[in-house]
Amino acid sequence: MMDALQPVQDLLDFIDASPSPWHVVATAEARLAAHGFVRLEETAAWDLCPGGRYYVVRDGSSIVVFVVGQQLLLDTGFKIVGAHTDSPGLRIKPNALNAADGLLRTAVEVYGGPILATFADRDLSLAGRVAFKGADNTIASQLVAFAQPLLRLPNLAIHMNRTVNDEGLKFHKQNELPLILSTAVADSLPATVFADLLHTQLPATASRIMAWDLAVYDTQKGQFWGANKEFYADSQLDNLASCHAALYALLDATVLAAEGTLVCALFDHEEVGSESSNGADGSFLGDVLQRIVLAATPDGDAYVRTLARSFMVSADMAHAYQPNFPMAYDPDHKVSINQGPVIKVNANHRYSTESVSQAVFINCCEQAGVPYQTYSHRSDLACGSTIGPISSAKLGIRSVDVGSPLWAMHSIRESAGVLDHAYMIRVLRQFFGNDCMSAIG
Repeated sequence: MMDALQPVQDLLDFIDASPSPWHVVATAEARLAAHGFVRLEETAAWDLCPGGRYYVVRDGSSIVVFVVGQQLLLDTGFKIVGAHTDSPGLRIKPNALNAADGLLRTAVEVYGGPILATFADRDLSLAGRVAFKGADNTIASQLVAFAQPLLRLPNLAIHMNRTVNDEGLKFHKQNELPLILSTAVADSLPATVFADLLHTQLPATASRIMAWDLAVYDTQKGQFWGANKEFYADSQLDNLASCHAALYALLDATVLAAEGTLVCALFDHEEVGSESSNGADGSFLGDVLQRIVLAATPDGDAYVRTLARSFMVSADMAHAYQPNFPMAYDPDHKVSINQGPVIKVNANHRYSTESVSQAVFINCCEQAGVPYQTYSHRSDLACGSTIGPISSAKLGIRSVDVGSPLWAMHSIRESAGVLDHAYMIRVLRQFFGNDCMSAIG
């Protein structure tokens, strides 16, 4: 267990430094720079070298990292691990504040499918990206993150909501989710108050705030829990635990020395369908892969041939069995915390797994000495999805959907198992360092 604590502590540090998708990419960039990776711009020509370490960022919240292999791409294909940088929650609307009843409240919009009740009575704050006009009249943007709690969603007392324990805590998305920021000050316009607040996070040269992408986040740090520290809890485990595992595995010295071409693709907007310029349903990954192939060979069909030899692991968290709610699970396909990575299967292709890709991942687990589990959703419940089917369909790449088991997915405070994160890192190392496609007859 002690060996597994270190990578999980590193995960908690990663999450706590990354309260928004834009911060996730910035945190990843800092780690990549420490390992000699070079940032490439999509607007520039690329000069790629065998063994070179590179990454590309699109719109600040999606990143594709790759190591150019020594072997021919036509012989090896790409080995890709994909995950997503966004998590469900609350986002700030353009007219951010309103004044009523002596209070200033923030106007929020629900992003994705969070468990809204978990946002109540927590120490919340703001993080994201602000666009502004600089002193030289050019448009710039900067990350902002308020460390101190700024916002709160106070619960209604049980004396006024007598049925809450029987019917559950519910919030009307328009009327009951505005978050309290401060008491209202006479003659202070709400827009001015909010702009002044943001200016405290911006350079002195920011003359006018023009727009923002701001997420509400929980300021409570990640923690180990359980009698033997066998569990951990934090926000955004779905899906920053997978992002972290992918990067941690890729940055292993042995993996970096592998001869194949390795790719780690972390996308924004998975929680809202991935349909954006930098989402998995956009052109980002395909654009990068095509440019890697073009840098290696001028053959007209080399890109398609390379994709045909490629393999993708779509890493997203899985639903761990919670024994208080046995009726929520298929009894023959429930998976447990600290019992290893989960292979996710769905006949309607909500997951990209099929029998051959499943066998490839099982082979990687066996070679890495990692236990594995198989999950299938209850047949009478709607199944969620991942970037796996989207990326696989767009690129024609064989793919498998996997993830570490998780409790309370889409809560603002999720929980998972310490051993599972270590297992996932180990099997992704095996995947990156192994010719997984050679086993396919």
